Amino acid sequence: MSNVTDSLEGIPLAPGLVPRRLLREEITYSVAKEKDYNVLHELKYWDQRTQFFRHIQNNQSLLQKIVAHHLGVSPDVCHVAEPRKWAHGSFNVCIRIDIDAMARKPGRRVMIRLPLPYKLGENKHPGNIDEKIRCEAGTYVWLQENCPTIPIPKLYGFGMTTGQSFTALESRPFMTRMFWSLRRNISKLLGYQIATPYVPTTYKEASALGTGYLLIEYIDSTQGEMLSNTWPERRHNPKLRQTLFRDLSRTLLSLSRIPLSKIGSFTLDNEGYLTLSNRPLTLDIHYLENQNIPIDIPRNSTHSSTETYINDLFSIHESRFRHQPNAVNNIQDAFYQACGLTIMRSVWPCFFRRDLLRGPFFFNLTDLHQSNILVDKEWNVTCIIDLEWACSRPVEMIHPPSWLSNQPMQLIDEEQYTPLHTDFMAIFEEEEKALSPEMQPPFPFYPILKQGLEKGTLWCSYALNSPGAIFDMFYRHIQPRFAKSHIDEDSFWLITMPYWGFDSYQFLEDKLEDKARYDEDLRKVFERRADEHDAPE
Repeated sequence: MSNVTDSLEGIPLAPGLVPRRLLREEITYSVAKEKDYNVLHELKYWDQRTQFFRHIQNNQSLLQKIVAHHLGVSPDVCHVAEPRKWAHGSFNVCIRIDIDAMARKPGRRVMIRLPLPYKLGENKHPGNIDEKIRCEAGTYVWLQENCPTIPIPKLYGFGMTTGQSFTALESRPFMTRMFWSLRRNISKLLGYQIATPYVPTTYKEASALGTGYLLIEYIDSTQGEMLSNTWPERRHNPKLRQTLFRDLSRTLLSLSRIPLSKIGSFTLDNEGYLTLSNRPLTLDIHYLENQNIPIDIPRNSTHSSTETYINDLFSIHESRFRHQPNAVNNIQDAFYQACGLTIMRSVWPCFFRRDLLRGPFFFNLTDLHQSNILVDKEWNVTCIIDLEWACSRPVEMIHPPSWLSNQPMQLIDEEQYTPLHTDFMAIFEEEEKALSPEMQPPFPFYPILKQGLEKGTLWCSYALNSPGAIFDMFYRHIQPRFAKSHIDEDSFWLITMPYWGFDSYQFLEDKLEDKARYDEDLRKVFERRADEHDAPE
């Protein structure tokens, strides 16, 4: 039996029920019914992944052709890594491609990164994959052109589900390079928008993949190790931590050097121009859309104020609360969530400065967790990978990482987090003061970040950015700043809850009925079928 199955030995199973398979583990009914995410939905992923991976395996020759198309080499010199070496993340599968040294280019490795259609809501919201590809590619392009000191993999090309693709100028034929470069230089001379160094091409055959892709530089172990591998054991080393904080501070300062006029995501249009014209695409949008939870934020919508952006963030939380079938566990939990959202909608302006509500906005890497940061043995940052979900945000919503105290966001202990935040900010201040005049942000960034913890804006931002942690963040770090005793008073809940919305009590009754139906459907999924034994094999 597998290691996962072995770990279930000794766990009593409900009569007539058997474990089922999630992507990364097996799960029993007794555990599944306590989860706050939609287990019914996630139980579909195992078969969907199997089908998708089989499809990709059957189209390895197409992967070779795609790589050859972007690099200007023969497909014969491109070799796809065996499936056991594919890297499978939450939203993508990354496949290494080895290029023979005898090709026109010297021997090297590249990575083709394929979004997972079954994790991005493509069936329910056609175009989500292309949106993700365009925004992720836009992030690479913007960083390459505006923040060259931030170490990221090189982008060689990318393609849409339709077969439209873009290739780095350096890999195109000589005449194409000459024409495109001339076009860019003339646009620059005349003050027009300059096309990116990624040339639109067409490779219709690639649409058979059933997903889009990015072709990027392969980063191997000689170029750095994931910080997550050493962070838990070595994070108490002051010298290593100082080195890491210094490089992360430089990254934040580099991103904050260029103020942006809107809150949104960069995207490449069909002509190869980079525009800040897409909704600020964070993982929660596609994650919830994939569960058929409506997100009423059009793809081409941006925000010109912090207020409208925060209102849209609240709409995401409220939509999850309304439409996720197991959003509440019981009546106490229903009150807990309804009151939390109601109060947060009222108090958020206390945490944000009015003079900054209309900008400036800055580009932000919203998925900068330890596994996306590669470091050397001294914890110098050697590369930042997985640039998906980056977008421009209000300056007051940009903060040091939430994982400094090595605790899940919803369980952050403020007493443990504060000294680390203080250490980070001291280094950040040094780095900001050391910048040359031309590299300085448009105004001092340090006081705003420092104020984030003192005023509580940091906790408010963390809460708004995380549907999974918003209520723990609110009741741990926000609500006590106003009325610490209210959480223990029945009157607080009884008075506050009706202001959630019209017919609040009926809404909560409906949510409890949703949960009862969900539990019934969930139990049926775990019921033993005639062809199953008492224990998984």
